[in-house]
Amino acid sequence: MTETIRVVIVDDQELVRAGLRPLAERDGDITVVAEATDGRSGLSHVRELRPDVVLMDIRMPVMDGIEATQAIVADDALNGVRVLILTTFDEDENVFAAIRAGAAGYLLKDVSPDDLRSAIRTVAAGDALLSPSITAAVMRAVAEGHSSDPDGHGLDELTEREVEVLSGIGRGLTNDEIAAELFLSPATARTYVSRLLTRLDARDRAALIVLAYETGLVRPGGGAPH
Repeated sequence: MTETIRVVIVDDQELVRAGLRPLAERDGDITVVAEATDGRSGLSHVRELRPDVVLMDIRMPVMDGIEATQAIVADDALNGVRVLILTTFDEDENVFAAIRAGAAGYLLKDVSPDDLRSAIRTVAAGDALLSPSITAAVMRAVAEGHSSDPDGHGLDELTEREVEVLSGIGRGLTNDEIAAELFLSPATARTYVSRLLTRLDARDRAALIVLAYETGLVRPGGGAPH
């Protein structure tokens, strides 16, 4: 029997929270264990309940979603909690700040119910959820100088194959696509991704995507430098 995915919804609009709960819970494998109206109360719920996923708005009173996400990611006791940003705002700086804060995914509130549930399952499984449009926003933010500390990330300690895998991640390729491109088995590709997460001290795949752009390994436009 599949374990139920436990979710906390953090949004300052009651109507949004009331609408998200039945949409998330419709298939029976996701349950909303708490709701909060701001980042501070959301953080309190998360620390108490240790959910699998937090659906986090960005603009809220008391504590915004970026600050709350940073607090969750920084707390070792909450290492298994994944934050999925769900917002009406898609400005590049918001996207980049959310991903840098440690969010595992970023969705706009016009997402379909099926895609919402799929996104919750994706991040609960430990994967990142960055659509092509969101990856493009990260790319633009890096190109415009919103990134910081592009050096010293330890890429010089990676093997040539690890760099190739990181480049594929930065270009938005799935593990299977990376495996096909580099003539690896899917299992080997997954092993390389896991190794990169450990070696680069990255929380998840989203952090590796940002790192690939920050270091110039992947250039704006989606290509790798020659």
